[in-house]
Amino acid sequence: MVVQAEEGRLVTSSARILVATAVPAERDAVARAFVEPCQVVVPLPGVVLHRPDVAFDLLAAGVGPARAAASVSAALTAAALLGAPYTLVVSAGIAGGFLPDAPVGSLVVADRITVADLGAESADGFLPVTELGFGTVTHRPPDSLVRAAEAATRGRTGEILTVSTVTGTAARATALRERHPDALAEAMEGFGVAEAADAHGTPVLEIRAVSNPVGPRDRAAWRIGEALAALTKAFGKLVPALESWHSHDQ
Repeated sequence: MVVQAEEGRLVTSSARILVATAVPAERDAVARAFVEPCQVVVPLPGVVLHRPDVAFDLLAAGVGPARAAASVSAALTAAALLGAPYTLVVSAGIAGGFLPDAPVGSLVVADRITVADLGAESADGFLPVTELGFGTVTHRPPDSLVRAAEAATRGRTGEILTVSTVTGTAARATALRERHPDALAEAMEGFGVAEAADAHGTPVLEIRAVSNPVGPRDRAAWRIGEALAALTKAFGKLVPALESWHSHDQ
């Protein structure tokens, strides 16, 4: 496969991987996993990519599912138009973890990427958009990709929820867990990234390092630095697995 590198040069690589985070601090945590610091900056219409390795582009896509979907879709479209489409999209960053299964500092790999609050309230409770007769609420990364990521990182595998409003009460945490008993974490971008990847026919993976428990909002309990360090460590192990994985493996 031909890919475009810096200064218009063309190089070849068997993998083209877009890693989308919400904010630059998460992007930089991923970049630290590479031997050389992220030096190449690639400005494209609507997005700016950082390229620490010929096979990887890093994108601070923005906060929330809508902004993440728009940014990732822009990057995917630009890559396709340049004749260098991505072979994989990874949503990465920090997240809240559901105790006791995903404690602070742990790593979670999604086998399901589910939007938890897209739907309607009713007298009988929350109705996901699929029960209203349209849309989708869950994307499933390829099983072989999930297994490869799990083996490389020793992360916990389960459902990661995407929310537009971060949980801040025990009552909401309980309600989410009742609707999604296998959920390990919640974040704000994964489903948006997955929607964009799906629209382009590109496989997707989500991986999160837990910075705080899901529940009552308690900033004193946040361990953002610890979670970012866990994210760097995870990608140090994950990069070879992602480079060697091929979509036909699924």
